[in-house]
Amino acid sequence: MALFRNSIPIFQALSDPARQDIIMILSQHEQVNVNDITNQLTLSRPAVSHHLKILRDTGLVSLTKVGTQRYYYLSLDDSVAKLKSLLNKIEDTCL
Repeated sequence: MALFRNSIPIFQALSDPARQDIIMILSQHEQVNVNDITNQLTLSRPAVSHHLKILRDTGLVSLTKVGTQRYYYLSLDDSVAKLKSLLNKIEDTCL
């Protein structure tokens, strides 16, 4: 049950279409700033920043600072490992 509970933030982050769009944009680039993401979406810059914060808080996205710019990139390893553990546990328990 703990694996389920620990995975909830990931599921919540992935459930929003805007965050899905951001993840797809990030998957096509090594790193991207907020302005570049905003230019590809119909969201405002503050809305994109809000979604990026949620994705960062769940560990799906990380950032690096270069001068005054913040560049975002996917950091899926921990989240993917957590979801794989959950799926393996479900498979072992339920099948």
